[in-house]
Amino acid sequence: MSRQVSEQTVLLVSILKWVVLAALIGGIVGLTTTAFLKLLNVSVVAFQLNPYFLLFIPLIFLLNAVLLKYLWPKDDTDTTDKVIKSIHDSKSISWKSGLKAFFLPILTIAGGGSAGKEAPCADVGASSGSVFGRFLKLNKQDRKKLMICGVSAGFAAVFGTPIAGAIFGVEILFVGGMLYEVLLPSFIAGVMAYHVSSSLGIKYFTYQLDFIPVITNAFLIKIVLAGLFFGLVSFFIIEAFKRGKKYSDMIQIWSPLKAFIAGTLIAAIAVIFSTRYLGLGLDTMESTLQGAQIIWYALLIKLVVTILTLNFGGSGGVITPVLFMGTVSGAIFASLMHLDTSTFAAIGLVAVLAGVANTPIAASIMAIELFGPQIGVYAAVACVISFLMSGYRSLFPSQVMSISKSSSLQVEKGKKISDMNIKFKSKPHGAMKYVIKTAEESDKIRSKLKKQKKKYRRELLKN
Repeated sequence: MSRQVSEQTVLLVSILKWVVLAALIGGIVGLTTTAFLKLLNVSVVAFQLNPYFLLFIPLIFLLNAVLLKYLWPKDDTDTTDKVIKSIHDSKSISWKSGLKAFFLPILTIAGGGSAGKEAPCADVGASSGSVFGRFLKLNKQDRKKLMICGVSAGFAAVFGTPIAGAIFGVEILFVGGMLYEVLLPSFIAGVMAYHVSSSLGIKYFTYQLDFIPVITNAFLIKIVLAGLFFGLVSFFIIEAFKRGKKYSDMIQIWSPLKAFIAGTLIAAIAVIFSTRYLGLGLDTMESTLQGAQIIWYALLIKLVVTILTLNFGGSGGVITPVLFMGTVSGAIFASLMHLDTSTFAAIGLVAVLAGVANTPIAASIMAIELFGPQIGVYAAVACVISFLMSGYRSLFPSQVMSISKSSSLQVEKGKKISDMNIKFKSKPHGAMKYVIKTAEESDKIRSKLKKQKKKYRRELLKN
């Protein structure tokens, strides 16, 4: 009996400890997120009301790259993927990285770059958790939990989705797995950060869909097809980002000059097409969710502008542009299938997020928090299918793989996505055998073309 009492006492003390710590870190992140969002809004208005705004974009990118290179050359934990890596490696994050993650994305987004506001808030949250943990002299494991709480609080406060944000901060670390011991503090930190931000005047977008659930086989098939489509869109976005990073690394010039060129290209795109692809793009997202039609190539333009921003010298997150692209892809699917634009734009928003970030649970709950409970079942089906369809890849390659998405594929569980090798478990049969054979032949052709290109370049250099 005494042992049972002792056990419950220890658990009670542990729960109270994390309620207090999570509430404190949630309050801190709520304050920093509020300051960030208010400063961002003021900066966006100040920059974009200037009639010569487009001319300033290359100069702003140049300035951002100069600050990155000379003011913060070592404090590189300023993206969500690097925060994930720091958490997995149990590394502390300095307050300097938090300052960098706070100010530089404001410069990039206000200056016309296509970047997200979520990474700065999550990164500052992780930095706050790390610094706070060191101040309290907590052990390594507890500091790690505080960093996760900070990430969850940042996502919750920036999007106004306390439950989805809290789960996102936990789910994003492992593909197909969650640290259940961090769920309670993450929930508390997320809810606290959201209430602090909203009480200080931050307004969040929510849109209750005029959606009447029709549970029929025909509609469910359309949802399944939508999930497959959004999974392919997710695959395309991830691969495009990889290719963009590869091309950026190939351009061996002074990084501020590279950023200046990227800024010039972005300004040219804005002149040729529209300024709606610059910055956060929230107005376009809202109008699409309300049923407005949008051109099909909006997805491609936003993707190009985002790649130029984040791979060529800009700072900020990737989730907000992904939500834009998800909304647009949903509208495209609705147009192709003659379905309701608002409904499928909303489903696309969360399903593409689930596909690129491997977070189907958080994305499904986000659908309910943003658009109402009626869409929940359909959004969840599309999110899970998109998550599976996107395969063993992510916009956050530091995620650790905990599951296999197919019984026919063998993956190394416990490894980061960037370090993983994928193999077929057994000899395939039937249609699968044909698909694999076609893929292998395509790989051989690609490899042959690459060798021919290299040979051709060498001959050109000789001549």
